[in-house]
Amino acid sequence: MPRLRLARYGWLCAAALTASTLFYSTGGAAQGVYQSGDHQLPTLSTVSSTATSEETRLGRAWLRQFRAQAPQWQDPIVHHYLDRLVARLAPHSHINGIDTVTVMVDSPSLNAFAVPGGVIGVNAGLFAFAEDEGAFASVIAHELGHIAQRHYARGTARAEQTQIPAMAAMLAGMIIAASGAGDAGIAAAMGSQAALLQDQLTYSRRYEEEADHVGLQALAAAGYDPDAMVQMFREMQRMARLQGGTPPEFLLTHPISENRLSDTQARAAQLDVTDSRHSDTLYDMMRGRALLHIHANDPLQAVTRLRQENAEEAALDYLEALIAARNGHIDEALQTLDRLARAHPDYSALPASAAQVALETRRFEDAIERSQRLLRLMPGYLPAQLILAEAQLQRDPSAAFDLLRDIAAEHPESPQAFNLLAEAAGRSQHNGWGHLARAEYLQLTGRVDRGIRQLDIARDAAEQENDTRVLGRIEQRREAFIEYREALDKF
Repeated sequence: MPRLRLARYGWLCAAALTASTLFYSTGGAAQGVYQSGDHQLPTLSTVSSTATSEETRLGRAWLRQFRAQAPQWQDPIVHHYLDRLVARLAPHSHINGIDTVTVMVDSPSLNAFAVPGGVIGVNAGLFAFAEDEGAFASVIAHELGHIAQRHYARGTARAEQTQIPAMAAMLAGMIIAASGAGDAGIAAAMGSQAALLQDQLTYSRRYEEEADHVGLQALAAAGYDPDAMVQMFREMQRMARLQGGTPPEFLLTHPISENRLSDTQARAAQLDVTDSRHSDTLYDMMRGRALLHIHANDPLQAVTRLRQENAEEAALDYLEALIAARNGHIDEALQTLDRLARAHPDYSALPASAAQVALETRRFEDAIERSQRLLRLMPGYLPAQLILAEAQLQRDPSAAFDLLRDIAAEHPESPQAFNLLAEAAGRSQHNGWGHLARAEYLQLTGRVDRGIRQLDIARDAAEQENDTRVLGRIEQRREAFIEYREALDKF
């Protein structure tokens, strides 16, 4: 699968998003201000909330197109960690009335992005680059700052005429990059917006300063040292110098200036941290999973990276257990994971990883028992639910069907849940539900026309089964699918 080199919006507003601030306008000044250099930046409480529904509609449509074209990193355990981190930072980022959705990109490059309506994306490479949780959280906090300030909601009529072309241009650049064209994707995204660059540049800088400000406050309030953002900036600068003419994508179009670094450092020094977080053990474990994914063909590189960068010993043991499982040493891997779970009972990722090892090695009864035990302690823990459902597909498809209906209802933006639900419904003779779940999976991954045709098949199956509940649901979803198609057609 081709690697994606992603033109990003949030962490330094690269490519089309820098050029046009991705349909975030230059106008719409807020009333309250604070001083920062030569700019007057809006205070957090003055940002308009009137565009929330439109932002959400556009953001979700963009995400569906993105899923259809860009390679995804499917790891429910890491994804849950990311969701929890976003949930920890979001209340301190002044996000009101916006439900966040995260997506993980199968790319080793350093990148993260934010899209209006609460979409947060990260590359696997961000885990590889950020050596501790504070550094990683600083990137997420910055992205949340862009969403919290609702730059789109502060738009002008002029921006409304360019927002969809800008959004489509960024998506096109990403698609080109995902096909293996590398920096050509960034060039394509920027080229289509070059005419807007000059008069947007000042506002792009303003938005970056705003996101830095919000991110620093969120870090401190969530218990992270805000200086982690300063250190992350410094590491990016060092990386750019080392790479010479081929720095990371975001630095190609929006380099970190000394003024920005100095401003961030000064603001960080003024913030107090309460309820400070110190342990990086869980983050090191998630980072180990990311490094193992990136270095799948040479797992020892992942171990070397963690060891050289002073990862916690428990994280090294965890990574070596995952590698042992891949090498067929299943009992050894499970014993290590069980030992780590006893030593770190608060880390649900450990028993979930053991259950996943059992599932992947076709020890279905063990996977079921382990995931059920974990769910008794943590009801609703999505990685364990998905592992249990996959294992039950092999032993009790009806039980899997019942569980997956609950999961899909609780996580309506999860393509994996609907994909599994379609399989479970088919195996348990719920054909109407199966085709409906398949339709949902198709629309979530940007193939709405196929999803609508799948709804017709679902209707026929439900009529044969005389399932009035499914028939009613199908008609409701048809209207929603048509709205999705109208939004997607704009791109």
